[in-house]
Amino acid sequence: MVHFHTGNQAVSRDQTLREQIVAHGLKLTPSGLSQGTSGNLSVRHDEGFLITPSGTPYEEITPEAVVQVAMDGSYAHRLRPSSEWRFHRDIYAARPDVHAVVHAHPPYSTALAMCRMGIPAAHYMIAVSGGDSIRCAGYYTYGTQELSDAVVHALDGRLACLLANHGMIAVGATLEQTMWRAVEVETLARQYALALQVGKPALLNDAEVTQVLEKFGNYGLISRNSSSTST
Repeated sequence: MVHFHTGNQAVSRDQTLREQIVAHGLKLTPSGLSQGTSGNLSVRHDEGFLITPSGTPYEEITPEAVVQVAMDGSYAHRLRPSSEWRFHRDIYAARPDVHAVVHAHPPYSTALAMCRMGIPAAHYMIAVSGGDSIRCAGYYTYGTQELSDAVVHALDGRLACLLANHGMIAVGATLEQTMWRAVEVETLARQYALALQVGKPALLNDAEVTQVLEKFGNYGLISRNSSSTST
């Protein structure tokens, strides 16, 4: 039997996703991921994506203020989408497995990014990235196509990356999962920064990382396939 989606169902899903963005946006500061109006969230929706508006404090964002953006970058809303909408769009275009993106400026991830350092396999939780490292994308001015291209490259085969002199990005299947991943990346960044002060961290080898990735896959915490843009 074929089931048809009604208009009410479509409206309900749109509203639910908007409410999720608002709810998780309010968690950015308490979770230590961002401050003020920095950072942005999005979810894939209706041949495009929903994203937080530009320059609006999270406590002032309502579901109606969340901006729907088409894949060509167009939108019909009184508010502008986040100035970083471009890399959200390009991540969704390059990664059919990704349905949510979180961009933030947490202190330890950003500190490593200011040094243009990635995070190696110094702890087994590197598996949250979907690979054996969290790369640091090259520096380009925010909101530019150059930055977007660098982000897509750094995320190739990964679920998170740092942005040189800027911040970090996490992606995932749901917004809840992606927020969890962003917090885990910041925890890894803090641990790695502390370990560097103590000495030279010992790194896990490929076999050890692969074993953890397989265990994480069984738990459904990461998504893996064999395509060049997969995780």
